[in-house]
Amino acid sequence: MAFATIFSLAFSAKAQTTTAAISGDFPDPSIIHTANGYYAVGTSSEWAPHYPVYHSVDLKSWKQTGYVFDKTPDWIVGSFWAPEYYKIKDTYYIYYTARRKSDNISCIGVATSKYPDHGFTDHGVIIDHGKEAIDAFIYNDKGQLYISFKAYGLDNRPIELLAQKVTPDGLKAYGETISLLKDDNKKGMEGQSFLKHGKYYYLFYSAGGCCGIGCSYHVKVARATKFAGPYEKYEASELLKPADGWKCSGHGTFTQDAQGRYYYIMHAYNQRSEVFTGREGMLATLNWDGKDGWPTMKAVATKHPYPDIHDKFIAKKPALYWQYDFHNAAPVVTQGNGKLSLSGTMLAENKSGIMYGIRPVSDHFEMSTTVTNHNEALKGLAFYGTTKAILGLTTSSSQVKLWLIKDGNISVLDSAAVNTGSPVQLKFSMMPDRTCKAWYKQGTNEWKELATGNKVSISELPQWDRPQRIGLFFKGTPNESAVFSEFDLVNKAD
Repeated sequence: MAFATIFSLAFSAKAQTTTAAISGDFPDPSIIHTANGYYAVGTSSEWAPHYPVYHSVDLKSWKQTGYVFDKTPDWIVGSFWAPEYYKIKDTYYIYYTARRKSDNISCIGVATSKYPDHGFTDHGVIIDHGKEAIDAFIYNDKGQLYISFKAYGLDNRPIELLAQKVTPDGLKAYGETISLLKDDNKKGMEGQSFLKHGKYYYLFYSAGGCCGIGCSYHVKVARATKFAGPYEKYEASELLKPADGWKCSGHGTFTQDAQGRYYYIMHAYNQRSEVFTGREGMLATLNWDGKDGWPTMKAVATKHPYPDIHDKFIAKKPALYWQYDFHNAAPVVTQGNGKLSLSGTMLAENKSGIMYGIRPVSDHFEMSTTVTNHNEALKGLAFYGTTKAILGLTTSSSQVKLWLIKDGNISVLDSAAVNTGSPVQLKFSMMPDRTCKAWYKQGTNEWKELATGNKVSISELPQWDRPQRIGLFFKGTPNESAVFSEFDLVNKAD
């Protein structure tokens, strides 16, 4: 059996390592334990396919196995946030946040499948509350299902965590809205989850700013003797101290291992790579050994090497890590026999091109590709934030160009002539100082650097709530294409 991708996991003293459970952009994770192991799902924001799903048998090694939605549900315009797992009998549920196309309001939808990592059918909106309803969590209290969510985040009033009853089939909320907890101090309150221990219901939530370099996210907890409250807040500054080298931990849910130990999956920023790699999947343990019965939490930090990617495009379908900006492009991708063909249509006001990218997992790497065809289209590599923020290294006709789009304006940083009779190899190197260099070569010739001696900054590419994608790029007519014979990503030791 042929595989499209080889992950290099060999560990050496020179390997770049991480303590993230799931490296790269994986915010707002939820986890479920099944007979086949653990599945975790996370936010995908404006990248498609939507809501990536990872699998693990031991909570240590994770591999992507699918997405919740391969196609965008008709009612949604964007903001695919905070998916939450639940299971009723033999059916898996995902309760998720998305913005409604008709009025741009964030609502909570629900989808179901017989599988935890694919095949989901969307059932539309289950919670529509005011200007915004986000961050669903389902809890079964003595046989009655409840859906909790965050409200009033866009109003001039304190945020509240609310709840409603849910029908036994998990598809409809009903009855009065219950106020569980209010953010009277206006510090932020979201990403809630619940556990019952002894006589108490424990409500875990995240406070502070979730996103960006200036984030202040942290985990807090409150408890009550009834699900509906009233809840007593634990006033410690934070319940969970981030692992060394990390910051702004929060927004997660719990699972138990085979020995009954509780684990919490959440996201955090790497203090060095920060918004470049985004909010990454992390684990923590939970114990009931705190003062007066309050829980304690401790971050799990097990080192392992970053996986490198060596994609030879052998399989008939692209690897699961590839994503695209669904607002601005409808890519057409075919793959097999050592080739990946990328073409498609630019949507809306996109005049920049089509990105087919992956999530960066570190801030120190080299990525390279080989373009095998020659035409007038731009074909190559890119760092992509939005259509108005891109750094590209492409070949077109008889030229190779290094170019930058900033604030929607393009500038060519350097160019060189190439022979249209042979493939063109392209390479970017990324350094921890948020700068990169670009090279090209043909045949047995040596690598030649573009913009020699100049480092190009990419610090302005990441967005507030999500990092950029890196990878393959195409700009041309729908009748043109870019044909690639390989893609390599090698993370470098410092």
